[in-house]
Amino acid sequence: MSQDPRVIINREPMTRAQWGIVAIMVGLNALDGFDVLSISFASPGIAADWGIDRAALGFVLSMELIGMAIGSLLLGGMADKVGRRTTILGCLGLMTVGMLGAATSHDVVTLSLWRVLTGLGIGGMLAATNAAVAEAANEKRRSLAVVLMAAGYPVGTIIGGSISAILLAHYDWRAVFVFGAVCSALFIPLVLWRAPESVAFQMTRRRPDTLERVNHTLRRMGHAPVEALVEPEAGEVRSRAPVVNLFSPALIRTTIVLTLAYLTHIMTFYFILKWIPKIVVDMGFPPPQAAGVLVWASVGGATGSLILGLLTGKVRLLALTITAMLLSTALVILFGGGQSDLAGLSLVAACAGFATNAGVVGLYALIAQSFPTAVRATATGFVIGIGRGGSALAPALAGLLFAAGQGLQTVAILMSAGSLIAAAALMFLRQKSAAATQPV
Repeated sequence: MSQDPRVIINREPMTRAQWGIVAIMVGLNALDGFDVLSISFASPGIAADWGIDRAALGFVLSMELIGMAIGSLLLGGMADKVGRRTTILGCLGLMTVGMLGAATSHDVVTLSLWRVLTGLGIGGMLAATNAAVAEAANEKRRSLAVVLMAAGYPVGTIIGGSISAILLAHYDWRAVFVFGAVCSALFIPLVLWRAPESVAFQMTRRRPDTLERVNHTLRRMGHAPVEALVEPEAGEVRSRAPVVNLFSPALIRTTIVLTLAYLTHIMTFYFILKWIPKIVVDMGFPPPQAAGVLVWASVGGATGSLILGLLTGKVRLLALTITAMLLSTALVILFGGGQSDLAGLSLVAACAGFATNAGVVGLYALIAQSFPTAVRATATGFVIGIGRGGSALAPALAGLLFAAGQGLQTVAILMSAGSLIAAAALMFLRQKSAAATQPV
């Protein structure tokens, strides 16, 4: 009798192997978090070593965001064509090479090019992991699994920031990038060993050996194999997943709303995370202590992610995300008020990180819920790609405002507007689960 293995995964309790896949995706997103912010940890040392001003530094800080935008758009679609696992492995290779290249840079142009390459890998990675974790989890735990995956980002900055502070106390800024390259390389064998290709993806790419492949994955997950596969529904199996599908009548509203919300909120998010170390150093504190303040922002971000995850079973995800956006607006403005001591800076940074990161992980969960399997990675890549492409302006814009003589309070008020616009956009989202229209 034909069976749908996606229904088995949806309905059966989560096994240890499935939670193991989720844990690997958490670790990959933690790696993304560290790799993105490695330039922030290194930026005070780069500015001092090369004698560059805030405007030039803002340009460098934006480079991997441009790469992430391109990577999300190109490699996100790739994950819907060649698979989540293959895309993840390719992205890890790009990230390893990019981080090693950054460590060997001797000028702004060379460093910027290596950061673009690193960004390519990071952008594709997030699109693939968001889809992979949603498809590894059952229906009951899907939102929690995606939120936990997204929570890996601030965890990566906490661990990476703590290690960076130690490295910066003994070595120069290049050690931060070497550490990131080693971590990226170590994840390759782990993914090969414990992260099989998504069953949902395999079901949309039918081959003669699909039944054998699906059953192999089901066994690894701790589920019974199926005797035969259900026939694909009309339009389910595609040779490609073009971006144009996201603008079909059924998806266009969701695509536009989530893209706008991500674009505007992520500008606020990256303003906080990219500029904290430099702002703290300019207040007279040494670089290791500046990295410590960024770690506290990440502690707040991880806490916000976990709390939002715990609440997803009790409160509608859409309402939680909008609330996080409104809190983000208020707390970024509070951060702009400035603090006279390191403890005060750390506390406000932690609160701002709490709200901004909760908003980001809420958006990832909404994306995973709102798009069907065949276009999930493409949709994630499109939303993140457009969002991060636009958000690349955030660090550079803040740098130009600072260089023009604007104070921290004014810059913070302007940059906080992104979260407010995102909250307003989400009020037009008609939230629905992709599982309601198609098995994940």
